[in-house]
Amino acid sequence: MKDYIVRATAADAQIRAFAAVTTSLTEEARSRHQTSPVATAALGRLLTGGVMMGSMMKNPEDVLTLQVKCDGPIGGLTVTADARGHVKGYVNHPEVMLPPKNGKLDVGGALGQGILNVIKDMGLKEPYSGQTVLQTGEIAEDLTYYFAASEQIPSSVGLGVLMNRDNTVCCAGGFIVQVMPFVEETVLRQLEGNIAGMKSVTAMLDKGHSPEEMLSQVLSGMEVEITDTMPALFDCNCSRKRIEKAIISIGKKEIEDMIADGKPIEVKCHFCNTAYEFTVEELEEILEKCKRP
Repeated sequence: MKDYIVRATAADAQIRAFAAVTTSLTEEARSRHQTSPVATAALGRLLTGGVMMGSMMKNPEDVLTLQVKCDGPIGGLTVTADARGHVKGYVNHPEVMLPPKNGKLDVGGALGQGILNVIKDMGLKEPYSGQTVLQTGEIAEDLTYYFAASEQIPSSVGLGVLMNRDNTVCCAGGFIVQVMPFVEETVLRQLEGNIAGMKSVTAMLDKGHSPEEMLSQVLSGMEVEITDTMPALFDCNCSRKRIEKAIISIGKKEIEDMIADGKPIEVKCHFCNTAYEFTVEELEEILEKCKRP
C-alpha cells in the first residue's frame, strides 16, 4: 500500500479527522539515518503526526516543524512537514538501544523528560510557536496534550510503527481526530466509546487496514465524509546550493581553516543524511563569494 493521508469530517462536521499510512516514508527515514528499532519507532511516529498536521495547513508554502527536546538517550528529534504531504526528519542519536518495555519498543524511555515545540511558518512576520511539556514521551499522547493545551482543540491522536525481525519497517501510520466546539454530547460519547474499544494502530495496520478503514473504526456509527486524499512521502529539499550557503554562513575564518587543511570536506544534510563533498578548489571559490560585497 502506498503512503497517503485521508482527510474527513463526521457527524455533520462536528468532527474532523485525518488518517495516514506512512510505512514507506518511515522505512526511507530508517534506511537514510540507519536508526535502531526504538529510534525508528520514535521518528516514525513523529513523522506520521507531522505529515498529518502539515496537511491541516492551508497554503502549499506553509511549513510545520515538530521539535522534541529531551533528556533521554535519544537526545531529541526534529520533523518538518508542508501542506502537500512532504515530510522529513531526524533523531539526534539514531543508534540508541533500549530493552523492550511490556513487550514493546520503549519510546518513552528513549525520550525521557522534555518539551515539544510546534512551529508553524505561515509566511507571516513571526511564525506561530506553541510549547508543551512531554506527557509520556510516547508521542501520540504528547501531541494529544499539545492540541488541548496550546490550540484548545480536544483531540485524540493514535500513532504506531511495527518493525520486522530484520529491523526494517513492517508498517507505520496513525490518525488524528478532533472535535469542534459545537459537538453534541451524544457524538462525543460515541467517539470516546469507539476510541476506548479500538485495537491499537499497529494491530490495524498489521491487518492491512487502509487510512479509510482506520477512520471507519474510529468514527463507527457516524456519517463519515472523506473530503480529500493526498500522497505522503519523505522528501528533503536540500541541494548543493543550499549546503554552499550554509558553508558561507559559517564565515571566512572557518573556510580559510578548511582550505589550509588541504583536504576536501564532506557536509551531510541533517534531515536526509545526503553527503555533499567540496574540494579545496570549490572551497576557494566559496571564499571568493564571501569576500564579495
